[in-house]
Amino acid sequence: MLDWNDPLAKPAQTNNVEAAIVETALNESTVETSSTPELKAAAKKLEPVNAEDKRVINGHTDINQLAPFKYPWAWNYFLNANKNHWTPLDINMAQDVADYRNKLTDEEIHVYENVLSYLTTSDILAMRNIGLAVMEKMSAPELQIYQARQVYEEALHTWTYQHCIETIGLDQSEIYNRYRVVPEIHQKISVANRRIDSVLRSDIDLTDRDELHNFVISYMFFAGIFEGCWFYNGFSPIFALQRRGLMKGTAEQLQYIMRDEVMHAAFGIRVVKQIIQEENITLDPKEIRDMWDEAYEAEKAYAGYILRDPILGYSAETHLAQFKYIANRRANQLALEDPFPGAESALPWLDEQANLRKEKNFFETRVTEYQTGGALTWD
Repeated sequence: MLDWNDPLAKPAQTNNVEAAIVETALNESTVETSSTPELKAAAKKLEPVNAEDKRVINGHTDINQLAPFKYPWAWNYFLNANKNHWTPLDINMAQDVADYRNKLTDEEIHVYENVLSYLTTSDILAMRNIGLAVMEKMSAPELQIYQARQVYEEALHTWTYQHCIETIGLDQSEIYNRYRVVPEIHQKISVANRRIDSVLRSDIDLTDRDELHNFVISYMFFAGIFEGCWFYNGFSPIFALQRRGLMKGTAEQLQYIMRDEVMHAAFGIRVVKQIIQEENITLDPKEIRDMWDEAYEAEKAYAGYILRDPILGYSAETHLAQFKYIANRRANQLALEDPFPGAESALPWLDEQANLRKEKNFFETRVTEYQTGGALTWD
């Protein structure tokens, strides 16, 4: 039998007589138990799960039964996410150390450090939102399984920023605490914290229409703005350095993160649209407008701080113009009106960063299975 005190120990041999006695006892117990009135009564109430009865939230089917799927696209997201498997240790950061110490200007160091400072806190926020405020409200397991992967990826992203901070040799306490002392960084975090707090409550009742509407707006904010705009656009100052041959290791780390975030945003947007359809929700136009305006004002203050002195090829104006363009894209995905009509892309190269279709130099870095990244598909 298996020794539970030492599971790796080789199981002791059981003689044939003992095994026969145990088998007979188990068979007799099964026969006796299966015929009890209680089990017979319970059996009459048991029904198989009908996929069509599943709902994103407020469902009453068995949350423990994965298939049959009602949302096969959610399962496909999970399968696809596993193709983008990596760790920050796979990427060579040696050149970044030299760049930071010898090549970056004071303005570029300011940008680099504050982007990292914002991201370190943001991915923990994203992890808490999905893992604590969203996932437990899902009533279809195929949705929860992808979201569980998403929680892992947010933790991986936090590890990545920490790895960059450690490798470059930055003061961890100072970098991590900037969001608490720099108003322009704190403002964005505060907006997200308020959204989480409004739905991360033990007494929330999503059968209440007002609570349900607020939950949808909160999820929409995190999928469409927090991850879809602030993250997607937020990596671009580092990519601007990469395009000039600087901080290429950090930028490559962010490219892998960006792939994850694109999927997080797309998945969240699809879930939100599914909830709106299933629950027959009519969104409040003023609340949607306020959401975009608040997000833009926070981004404007943030861009003005990190890019108070423009760096070569990148400025606060460029950053904000791209934010408006990406915001319109997310609004279109959500079937909403453009929040910033007429906005045009200021960074036509930004979408290229999500593709990362390149081979590694085998003599300069570890191989990160570039084939798996090339196998990714996007919705």
